[in-house]
Amino acid sequence: MVALARVCVYVGAVLVDQTADSTLPADNQDALFDSPDGLGGHTPEPSLVVITGMSGAGRTEAMRALEDIGFFCIDNLPPSLLMNLVALAGLTSSNRRRLAVVCDIRAQEFFSELNTELERIREIGVKVTVLFLETSSEVLLARYKATRRRHPLSADSNTISSAINTERRLLASMREIADFIIDTSNTDTRELRRRIHQIFSQTSEQAALSVTIYSFGFKYGIPMESDLVMDVRFLPNPHYEPELQELTGLDDLVRAFVLESGQTQRFLENWFNLLDVVMPGYVAEGKQHLLLAIGCTGGQHRSVVLVERTANYLIEHGYKISVLHRDIAMANIRGANG
Repeated sequence: MVALARVCVYVGAVLVDQTADSTLPADNQDALFDSPDGLGGHTPEPSLVVITGMSGAGRTEAMRALEDIGFFCIDNLPPSLLMNLVALAGLTSSNRRRLAVVCDIRAQEFFSELNTELERIREIGVKVTVLFLETSSEVLLARYKATRRRHPLSADSNTISSAINTERRLLASMREIADFIIDTSNTDTRELRRRIHQIFSQTSEQAALSVTIYSFGFKYGIPMESDLVMDVRFLPNPHYEPELQELTGLDDLVRAFVLESGQTQRFLENWFNLLDVVMPGYVAEGKQHLLLAIGCTGGQHRSVVLVERTANYLIEHGYKISVLHRDIAMANIRGANG
């Protein structure tokens, strides 16, 4: 249990969405972003998030979304163990650890203890937020038929429909105390992840996308893990300038040679226009990691300059960027032409 730095409690519920754009109960929308103890980036995030709600409403996907934004998540934890988990993770201290736990009807008779355990945890000063996921009975029935999964209460019910109705009745008290309710009846995975990020993350959606930009030399091979590869070997080559051959794209003289070219300027204008289209698309898709690769002949001059320029552009637009000049050392040693 050394990794208990972040935990997320997932109780099987979804934020209720009565309209196309609303994911929060009416009495919680202002509190989320405006109140002194809200979650909208004004104050520290909750120490403990409990995910609960209907089976088949998207609890697993909600847990994964919380994990992606830094929560340590545990699925199907009996409520009686919550206090032990809080003590083990040290949530009563000032370390701002974040836990997420899914507590749902699979705990059977132990589930009735959840509300009591949450009150005990709040009494010792731990901030607890309950996220409830729900879906219409018709949609849940269709999902169970499509996946052929057993409902957790199917052993006690004659039909899936009766199991769903029983679960809804047993969860009624938790729905009443939920801080956020999301209805996933008409919500796909991408939209659910976006809503989770909006509620629980203090970073922008752009910053949630981790971007690595490589420079490389084609003579040493294309980075196989790249999502997008740009070939800039058509640009003027500093290698053919004697005073620049032993320099790299990190040197001012090489940078000026590459960037002052009219051809490079036209390329950058269109390259940035492309990024302005694809980057928001990757964010909307919920992509967590993106690898961009820019290559020239040897990975020493042009690709290095353009990776640095691309990184600065994306940082200005709120993205979290890492830069790697893969072949620059090899280029210097071997006198690459590029």
